[in-house]
Amino acid sequence: MEDETFDDTTEGSSVGTAQRVFHALSSAPRRKILAYLSASGLTAGEIADRFSMSKPAVSQHLSILETAGLIRREKHGQFVHYSLIENNLVNTLNGFVQEVCPVGRPIKKESQARARVKQAP
Repeated sequence: MEDETFDDTTEGSSVGTAQRVFHALSSAPRRKILAYLSASGLTAGEIADRFSMSKPAVSQHLSILETAGLIRREKHGQFVHYSLIENNLVNTLNGFVQEVCPVGRPIKKESQARARVKQAP
C-alpha cells in the first residue's frame, strides 16, 4: 500500500478533496470496506475479520477512508465503530463532475458569481 500525502495548499480544496476520495477508491480492499459499511456500521474488529490481511493494514485502509471523509469512526467503550458517510461521496463525485464537465463548469462559475453578488452588502 503506497503512502501518499496530498497538499491542498497548491490546489483548490474541492480538487484536493476529490483527489483524496479517488485515492481512497483506488484500492479494492477500501472499496470492499465501503461495501461492508453500506448497510450498517461495523467495529474495526468485525471489518478486520472479513480480510486476510493484518489488523494494522486494515487500520491503515480505514484511516485513508476516514481522511477522505468517506467513513466516520466513533469510540464506544473499548470498541471503535465505523460507519459510512453516504452524502459526502455523492457530493464529492458531483463536484468533480462539475469541474471536468464542459457543460457543468460554466454553470458552476455562474452559480458562484450569483452567490457572491447575493452575499455582497
